[in-house]
Amino acid sequence: MAEQQRGRRAIEVGPTGQIVAANIARLRDRRGLTTRQLSGLLERAGRPIPASGITRMEKGERVVTSDELAALAVAFGVSPSALLLPLTGRADERVPITGGGEVDALRAWEWGIGLRPLRTTPEHERTQLAEHRLYGVPQWLSDHVTYNVKGAASGVIQLSDEVKAQIEKDRLAVEREAGEKVDPEMFTRLWVQRMFAGRDDG
Repeated sequence: MAEQQRGRRAIEVGPTGQIVAANIARLRDRRGLTTRQLSGLLERAGRPIPASGITRMEKGERVVTSDELAALAVAFGVSPSALLLPLTGRADERVPITGGGEVDALRAWEWGIGLRPLRTTPEHERTQLAEHRLYGVPQWLSDHVTYNVKGAASGVIQLSDEVKAQIEKDRLAVEREAGEKVDPEMFTRLWVQRMFAGRDDG
C-alpha cells in the first residue's frame, strides 16, 4: 500500500483510499478533464490542489482529505459516495470497506446513501435500523421525506420532486449494478419500506 509522509508520520492509503483514487481517475476521464483543468476548477472553487497532487491522488500516493473529497465531488457533479464507493459491474460483487471488511456492493451502496447500516444482526436489526436513521439523518429531512411518502401512499399528496429524483437515482444505480431493468413501481415500494420500516414503532 502507498504511504504519504507527513513529517515523521506515515499515513497509509487503505482500501477506501484506493477506491477514492480509482474514482478520481475514472470521473476525471469521464468528464474529459486533464489534471491541470481539474486543478483549475478546484482553485476557482476555493480548494486548490495542484495538478501534480491530483496525479498522486489517482496513484494512491497522496491522501485525500475530507475537504478535498467534498470539493472533488462538487467539481465532478456527483455525491461524495460516488468517490468513496466502487462502481462495480454487479450488485453481489464483494467490495472492501475500511473498518467494515468486505460486503456486497449493493449493501455498501445502501449504506453509503443512508438507506441502512453496513451490517446488522438478526436479533437487533430493528433497533439498528432505527438508530441508523436517528443518528445518521437530520430529523427535519426524515420528517420531510416521511410526510411526502405517507401522503402519496394515502393519496392525499404527491411525492415531492426531490423524493422522486432520489428514488429514480437509486433505481438507476441498482440497475447499473445488477445489469438488468428494475420495475419502477416495485422499486418505489421497496424504497419506501426500507427507508421507513419500523419508524412508527418508536
